[in-house]
Amino acid sequence: MLPVIDVSDPTAAAGEIERACRDTGFFYVTGHGVPASLRSRLDAESRAFFALPEQEKLEIEMSRGGRAWRGYFPVGAELTSGEPDLKEGLYFGTELPPSPLPLHGPNLFPSQVPGLRETVLSYVEALTAVGQRVLCGIAVSLGLARDYFAAGYTATPTVLFRIFHYPPAPSGDPGWGVGEHTDYGLLTLLAQDDNGGLQVHTPGGWVDAPPLPDTFVCNIGDMLERLTGGWYRSTPHRVRNTSGRNRLSFPFFLDPDFAAEVPPLPDRAATGAGGRRRWDGASPLAFTGTYGDYLTAKVAKVFPQLRDEVG
Repeated sequence: MLPVIDVSDPTAAAGEIERACRDTGFFYVTGHGVPASLRSRLDAESRAFFALPEQEKLEIEMSRGGRAWRGYFPVGAELTSGEPDLKEGLYFGTELPPSPLPLHGPNLFPSQVPGLRETVLSYVEALTAVGQRVLCGIAVSLGLARDYFAAGYTATPTVLFRIFHYPPAPSGDPGWGVGEHTDYGLLTLLAQDDNGGLQVHTPGGWVDAPPLPDTFVCNIGDMLERLTGGWYRSTPHRVRNTSGRNRLSFPFFLDPDFAAEVPPLPDRAATGAGGRRRWDGASPLAFTGTYGDYLTAKVAKVFPQLRDEVG
């Protein structure tokens, strides 16, 4: 079982956060303060959207969002390690005016589910606050000032939010809803419905990360591995929906400022190279440039059809 950490006082939780980031890179978050009513509304409105006919969902397909990388994609359109995922989804980010920058701009919302706009924007605001609180605990766990991230890398964070629908997997060889991968940025907060399916690669092998009431699953991403020189490691995970029901998940990503360079933190010793090979054979310590450079290159691999838009 992954650890469960109360983050209502992130300074007090710093020791537990450090152990979780060193041992598994995953933990459950309680004490987050996000109202159950908001989470329930998000679930209901998301299900209403995914129940629409395909043609109506395609009215906000991602190609209409251009360089902003927002909107809907159908089952099989997103790739992990070059393989189509058995899921469909909605991509959102911070609500911004049109911009020449990749991954910046207005969101696309469905006219058929008018309440989804307000719900998503309220949820993004609430999860941003939770993510910043967790980063306070991470900063303290690293011997840094409590506001190290909030006053620097995440003063103006790159915020990405997804709503994923995993249809019931076909019988026989069901394939992966999303294949083995690590997350790109600093921190992910995941809400998931009751159907399960998330698996995490721990030092003891693959383990299930089932939904627990009133929690978010939290995991660290490649940029926190880079910042800590490998002291904390982003952990591979994957999803397979074998429940026989429609599974929804709501991953929220709190990442560095798009224009920020992400050099390793001072005085963090890199760990040895032993252990399991990374899922993609690449090291997050190996790139130079801004976080936006890194993220844009990743986007082009996940959605090849949008490569010209974000390149």
